[in-house]
Amino acid sequence: MRKINSAGKRDWKKITGVILFVVLSFSIIYIIIKMINAPSVISEDAYTKVKSDYVLMLLQCVLGIIVMFIPSIVERKLYIDIPNKMEVMYFIFLYCAIYLGEVRNFYYIIPYWDLILHAFSGAMLGALGFSLVSYFNDMEVLETHLSPFFVALFAFCFALASGAVWEIYEFLADSLLGTNMQKFILADGTVLVGQAALMDTMKDLIVDALSALTVTVIGYYYTINKPQKHES
Repeated sequence: MRKINSAGKRDWKKITGVILFVVLSFSIIYIIIKMINAPSVISEDAYTKVKSDYVLMLLQCVLGIIVMFIPSIVERKLYIDIPNKMEVMYFIFLYCAIYLGEVRNFYYIIPYWDLILHAFSGAMLGALGFSLVSYFNDMEVLETHLSPFFVALFAFCFALASGAVWEIYEFLADSLLGTNMQKFILADGTVLVGQAALMDTMKDLIVDALSALTVTVIGYYYTINKPQKHES
């Protein structure tokens, strides 16, 4: 029975991974076709996409295909077993962030879509950081016995650092490719300045921090209250 359940979990991971790969691959073809005939400058119609918009979509889709293989690489190279449910959630997040967010324009259609995804990613990264440290902490080969507080602290810092790396990526993409990932340009072409220009980045980091903090606090109290293993 255990083998059947394990196979079922692997099938769900494989199914979601294949769906994500196919969707992003077809999106790349669609984006390239649309980018050829897209205008180079912003038109009077705020809903008309320009070449820079399609460059951003293309960059996100290509990056999405690359990063979707990170969990399998980590498992193969570092011999770390990432929970299948976490990998499925990871694929779903990429689908929502890249395909729905960028290609289907949910960032503008659905209110607070960006903040919802950052809350989800902050919680997911916090849980991942917690799982990684707990995994090494429980290994008998490594004589590491970190306190629950330190494990929670690392998980929080790991999630926040990952969020900061993403914001750096957005800044570099906007600077080098002329995209608008950090939303410092409004739909009508108005360029924001001062605190208004920083608002999107800071809201993302704050939401990352709050969601990661929530998960790590829950993980901390779960760790200190779970039954301890007794040596025989």
